[in-house]
Amino acid sequence: MATPTTDDQEELLLSCRYGELDDVKEFVTKFGAEALADVRDANGNCVLHMACGNGHLDLLNYLLPLVPATLLAARNEAQSTPLHWAAVNAHLDIAQVLVKFSGGPGVDLIDIKNAAGRTPLGEAELAGWDEGATWLVQMMKLDSENNNAENETDPVEGEDTLDATAVQDMEVEIEDADGGVAKMTISGGQ
Repeated sequence: MATPTTDDQEELLLSCRYGELDDVKEFVTKFGAEALADVRDANGNCVLHMACGNGHLDLLNYLLPLVPATLLAARNEAQSTPLHWAAVNAHLDIAQVLVKFSGGPGVDLIDIKNAAGRTPLGEAELAGWDEGATWLVQMMKLDSENNNAENETDPVEGEDTLDATAVQDMEVEIEDADGGVAKMTISGGQ
């Protein structure tokens, strides 16, 4: 296959930025899917940064099976990942696809800090995007060591037990890299 020129790469990134799926498909036909992973702009942004930051779900769904799973955690010059960009721009459907993508980094994406010391959750909070911040907190591995079955004990006979369905809300405090604390209430399954 042919090698994309700098102009071809710039056009690809613009197509990803503006959600021009047909143009991206044309690039893949001409240069192969492998060429997608190497394309970066001057700030280190890849095709996933552009699609995720601009909320192009159809394009993201097309790209994900074609690019290496490592691209989901690709960092630009500011050390931000595509999930950071989705969080900054309040794209819940994009964040969900990135975190849930089979074979990808999964919930570990939520813990990656950018150069400002913020995770995607921190970016969501800073942007005032409560819906996304709540979803990200729900997806996080909170106290995963304490949730192992081997650590569980049977209740003593006659002892009251907590019915998980009875939990209405849970208040969570999250400390950011600068020592600031954000409080958030997560609603139960009701």
